[in-house]
Amino acid sequence: MLAIVCPGQGSQSPGFLSPWLELPGVKEHLERLSDSAQLDLIKHGTESDADTIKDTAVAQPLIVAAGLVAARVLLEDTPAANGTSAVVLAGHSVGEITASALAGALTEDDAIAFVRERANAMADAAARTPTGMSAVLGGNQEEVLAAIGNAGLTAANANGAGQTVAAGTLEQLQSLADNPPAKARVIPLKVAGAFHTRHMAAAADALEELRPRLSPKSPSLPLLSNYDGGRVTSGEANLDSLIAQVSRPVRWDLCMEQFKTMGVSGLIELPPAGTLAGLAKRGLPGVATAPLKTPDDLDAAREMIQTEAAEEGA
Repeated sequence: MLAIVCPGQGSQSPGFLSPWLELPGVKEHLERLSDSAQLDLIKHGTESDADTIKDTAVAQPLIVAAGLVAARVLLEDTPAANGTSAVVLAGHSVGEITASALAGALTEDDAIAFVRERANAMADAAARTPTGMSAVLGGNQEEVLAAIGNAGLTAANANGAGQTVAAGTLEQLQSLADNPPAKARVIPLKVAGAFHTRHMAAAADALEELRPRLSPKSPSLPLLSNYDGGRVTSGEANLDSLIAQVSRPVRWDLCMEQFKTMGVSGLIELPPAGTLAGLAKRGLPGVATAPLKTPDDLDAAREMIQTEAAEEGA
């Protein structure tokens, strides 16, 4: 079994799309997605600075678009694309929208419409109160959760491999930084809001209003939910989960546990890649990883797909 995973907000960096634009068809694909997103994704992925692409309204559509264009390049004429290879899809936070499109649970147009509304609504919600997120690395898990709770924060991402993300007001995050759990580091993240907490309730309401204009379908490939790591059963159930996800914690640790149960032996991370592959190296020992940071990484990922297909057919 091969996992293809899609990263979330905070994984982006200035200029990360530049090398991808050198590939045939990528510029045209990004232009179409830019029209749908009502953003110049090419400019933001090649020229915009770190502060610009930190903006939630920019970051989220940019990350989803990056995954969609790279997946098309990667999977063209591969066993994974034509269903002859055992593949499971999952995405972290906003990456779950990318994974939903690749699994066929959302059309590409619906995925872009959804992430555009999500990004704008979450940016609006974040603007109401200064909030943010910090990663807590290491420490005893019970002590980490206790310290997060004592600071009045929410454990918004349970990422596994010794990483938990706390979210809340800037004052609460400073309190945690001043009183970190024993043997743990607190690192502020490049996001502009307390995502996956009660602070995002208004964004969930906005996405409910969008629902009637979407056409969800049952996924054609296995797709895991951030809610409990379980396999998505229908298009409507997936949409329910995507909407609720903005104001409830992301359980990537449970997605990784599901990978173990399913016998995943290789993991490919779509761009902007690195974060989820790093978690897999620590939380899924023995699983090969192929983070697609640049087009130079395509050959290794394609080889992983071909190897999986060959082993499945053996």
